[in-house]
Amino acid sequence: MAKLFHLSDVHFGAEDPNALAWFAACVRDESPDAVIMTGDLTMRATRGEFDAGARWLGGLGVPVTVEIGNHDVPYYSDPLRRLFRPYHRYAAVERMLERPLAVPGVTVVPLKTVARLQWRVDQSKGRVSEHSLAAALQLIAAAPKDDLILVAAHHPLLDAGLTEATRTRGGGAALERLAAAGADAVLSGHVHYPFDLPVERAGRTIRLIGCGTLSKRLRHTPPGFNEIRAEGRRFETIARAMTPAPDAVLGEGKADPDA
Repeated sequence: MAKLFHLSDVHFGAEDPNALAWFAACVRDESPDAVIMTGDLTMRATRGEFDAGARWLGGLGVPVTVEIGNHDVPYYSDPLRRLFRPYHRYAAVERMLERPLAVPGVTVVPLKTVARLQWRVDQSKGRVSEHSLAAALQLIAAAPKDDLILVAAHHPLLDAGLTEATRTRGGGAALERLAAAGADAVLSGHVHYPFDLPVERAGRTIRLIGCGTLSKRLRHTPPGFNEIRAEGRRFETIARAMTPAPDAVLGEGKADPDA
């Protein structure tokens, strides 16, 4: 059985030290095969925040992949750097950034949903470019035939069933093509609470899996992360929370065969 820990929105600069210590202890005690970080490692994309986040992730001692979140690029305070040099402070996490991962029976594929500049006021919203989608589809095509395919992005691709409108441009069309290519789930963050929503696309069921936060920027749930357990074509999502309450199974079932 493969075991993956999915975390998101750690927001170094507004991180919760107790939640970070709890997560690190879970990794140490339970030895997951990999950690999938779906964006917003930092709060304001400063070099110090990236350095702190890289030290913490590197100290976990397991393979890690990191997606870019909207907080990981300069915002309105530095529009020129956002446009021309948005990622130059990523050096500390470069080896983990948008890194495809393979563990027995599972392939993790990155999908970038953050744009340098969009023609709308709210730059925090997501966008799936043709270039980013093509790169993800190429990795899916190269994955072992019977692998479970998990796509890692920062923004949820659809608003369906969520309490907040994420309005990811190109998300619906991307989800259709990802499902047709054989993806089984899209993991995301951004909204700071966990969910597992099955949707029908391209004649298959593909699951949208969201994660909570380990920062102080809580919304609907306490600090937490997801544990994904996969065995063959069956996998389940368990919401782990830093409370005495039992962990919650968000979703489970057998992935559809490839279309």
